[in-house]
Amino acid sequence: MIPSTFKIETEGDLYCEQVVLCGGLTHLIRTAWEVQVEAGTPPELAYFDCLHEVKLLSDLIHERGIAGMHLAISNTAEYGEYVTGPRIIDARVKDAMRAVMADVQSGKFAAQWMAEHRAGAQNLAKMREAAAQHPIEGAGRTVRGLLGGG
Repeated sequence: MIPSTFKIETEGDLYCEQVVLCGGLTHLIRTAWEVQVEAGTPPELAYFDCLHEVKLLSDLIHERGIAGMHLAISNTAEYGEYVTGPRIIDARVKDAMRAVMADVQSGKFAAQWMAEHRAGAQNLAKMREAAAQHPIEGAGRTVRGLLGGG
């Protein structure tokens, strides 16, 4: 058991959902896909590279930790992580993450969400629809169909 409090658990969940698990990861995937397609990669191949393989790496990290994942990937991929990761996730991104944590800890995010909910979650519905219409979704349907999935 890891000692915690309701406050720590709540803040940690809200923060990590926004900056890593949902907001950060999905925006990183979509943006990487867009850049790869702009560079001439077929959308379905970019989907495979930028999204489909996330599960493989996520499973490795979950099972072995980040250092253990390094032992399972190519040296080229590992080297690329070290030299490119800090170019993408830099001090500006860390400052933005701190701002999100401040919004969570101050209650600003909760107040914003409660106001959205009380107003009928119309903005949420619009954002959900926009996300569903992103071109990566069509590429994903094609790739999953080729792989026998839905």
